[in-house]
Amino acid sequence: MQRTLAPRLTAHVLAPAAVYLAVRLAGLVVLAIMAGAHDRTLLDVLTSWDGDWYLSIAEHGYTHNDGLVDAAGNFTQDTTLAFFPGYPMLISLFTVAPVLAGLLISLAAGLTAAYGITRLADDRRTGLVLVALFASTPMAVTLSMVYSEALFSACAAWALVGVMERKWWLAALCCVGAGLVRPSAGVLILIVIVAVVLHGRTSRGVFAAIVCPLGLGGFLLFVADRTGNLFGWFALQEAGWGTTFDGGVNTGEFVGRVLTSDAPLMETANVLTVLGAVVLCVVVVVRGLPWPLVAYGIGLVVMTAGSSGVTYSKMRLLVPAFTLLLPVAAGLARRRTGTVLAVLSATALLSGWFGGYALTAWPYAI
Repeated sequence: MQRTLAPRLTAHVLAPAAVYLAVRLAGLVVLAIMAGAHDRTLLDVLTSWDGDWYLSIAEHGYTHNDGLVDAAGNFTQDTTLAFFPGYPMLISLFTVAPVLAGLLISLAAGLTAAYGITRLADDRRTGLVLVALFASTPMAVTLSMVYSEALFSACAAWALVGVMERKWWLAALCCVGAGLVRPSAGVLILIVIVAVVLHGRTSRGVFAAIVCPLGLGGFLLFVADRTGNLFGWFALQEAGWGTTFDGGVNTGEFVGRVLTSDAPLMETANVLTVLGAVVLCVVVVVRGLPWPLVAYGIGLVVMTAGSSGVTYSKMRLLVPAFTLLLPVAAGLARRRTGTVLAVLSATALLSGWFGGYALTAWPYAI
């Protein structure tokens, strides 16, 4: 009996990792083929764009530019402060092979996110489908790059697990980590604080509410001190990348232009992804998902669609919005296994192709 149960238990434990790795491996194979067709190496495309900034910060700190410039073509002594420190700080812990370290950190973070995402679903099958969908979103290629998407997704998934299971220490620590990785951690911080007010007015809950903003708040204050401007980080984003919260005006103009012109594939895909995310926001509300999961997904969409800046990056910024895919995962999980595998295989290959297109054929930043 024990010999029979052992393989089943091992398979059960490894399932989230296996699903995530299978989808991402398929994407990387397609990416490698497309990179070769454009006379580039797989390693080259996996470290492009923001990856160069993260590697530079990891090796030299917030002072050196390695010839890099912002979207406006400029570089000042404060430009690197636009990038949050959590991911490059982890890379800097490895004294050799920073590129390999960055890729391995993304891999480990993606696997960690997979287990947290599985745990957020109502049942195991839905959770595994959700992991596959998360790993095959349009710009899921960034999960395998020297980018911060995987690390933020891991922090966000386990922060939500902490909220849902009333494990306030877990929610707080993951919020602190997320706050050192991406500004969208603000959504998680609000969720934790509200959850504590509603369900966790204990000493541990209050402590978690106090601790959870320290990562995000600490870095923003650090930038404020370095720049001499209380809103220094926001000023750097606006000056270097044109990013500011405008309530969706820029996004609305972008959507209107793309839908009424012969727009490039990348622009059209960004518009369809943003519109699809908005539709899913409505779906998760109608389906009555737990409010922390709904608030997280809607919060990321509001921050993404409500900000101006590099419009081509909106698909990438929505990669961590995995809770919006829960209704899709639940519906697909009810289908026959053959149907599920066929759909997920198709999405994995399509995601791989699109990621390859974005990194090899599309000439602008993602």
